[in-house]
Amino acid sequence: MTTQHARGWERIDKAAFGIIYGAIMVLSILLAQGSHPAPPLETAVVLFGSVFAIMLAKAFAELLSHALDMRERLTRHSWRAAWHHSAPTLAVANLPTALFLAAWRAWISADTALVLSQILCVALLATLGARVGWVLDRRVIPAMLGAVFAGGIGLLLSIIKLVIH
Repeated sequence: MTTQHARGWERIDKAAFGIIYGAIMVLSILLAQGSHPAPPLETAVVLFGSVFAIMLAKAFAELLSHALDMRERLTRHSWRAAWHHSAPTLAVANLPTALFLAAWRAWISADTALVLSQILCVALLATLGARVGWVLDRRVIPAMLGAVFAGGIGLLLSIIKLVIH
């Protein structure tokens, strides 16, 4: 494996928490939309805005609780570290938001934006599930089981949306 390839996986590994959190958050927000989803522009704004607000709340809560636990003052460095840790969560919402903006511009249908957003999130979960299985055991079967488990959670959320709405 090349050093550059290893660095790419290292970046993904470090961002795994935020990517998983973001993918499940996007799927949950899409699930909550109901059977008569909002117009695509509203969906894009609600999706990105909700993920951004939840991400800020999580980062702020972690920052303040860490300051209390460690009895440390909040510094510019601690704020920057909190943002850096939370940014992958928001990054997951970027493509689904862009897809709904494309639907708003009538470049694709809103249904296509929804399906592609769900596929993206399920694929991210499955990829990270496979990565966990591979990193822990360095074998194909655990990697496949990790992909099925993690991707299955995202797929379950997508199926619930389909069944309920």
